[in-house]
Amino acid sequence: MGKLDWRVVGSATGSLLAVSYVLCVAYDLAFDQRMYEAWLKLLPGFTWLTWPSFLLGLVETFLYGIYIGLVFAPLYNFFVSTFSPGQPGRPL
Repeated sequence: MGKLDWRVVGSATGSLLAVSYVLCVAYDLAFDQRMYEAWLKLLPGFTWLTWPSFLLGLVETFLYGIYIGLVFAPLYNFFVSTFSPGQPGRPL
């Protein structure tokens, strides 16, 4: 398997988190839930609910995904090169 590019992993993870954020906000609004309390703790500057705050939360969730890609991809690449079977000097 090839190496992971942190930009691809970060973009995919950021998109996943941004879509999840939008769905959670919509669920909160549709069913009068209190899930937004978690967003208040996780997203600096987020308040419930104004357009600027919503957009800030959307940007911050995407940036969390970029951070995950930036950390995960190099770690994955390191471990796959360390533990890949069939390479000389590598454990099976």
